[in-house]
Amino acid sequence: MSYAKKVDANQKNLVEYARSLGASVQHLHNVGKGVCDLIIGYNGKNYLCEVKTLKGSLNKIQVKWHNEWLGQCCVIRTKEDIDLLLGFK
Repeated sequence: MSYAKKVDANQKNLVEYARSLGASVQHLHNVGKGVCDLIIGYNGKNYLCEVKTLKGSLNKIQVKWHNEWLGQCCVIRTKEDIDLLLGFK
């Protein structure tokens, strides 16, 4: 089963917001195979983030990857999610 490597509508705004807070951001959405969309670096830590819209959900390949990944990964949907992730709230 193959899924298109599409970018969620809110990804650009979330990337810009994370960068405005002083984070570095690398796009990973082209990797595919369920790998998270972004890696965000901040304050010496890296965060693997899957971007979803408010109503979006993980597809089967993403669920499998998230369940099998032995490190940190999360889903972000809003600027508030980034604030929480980076410790601003």
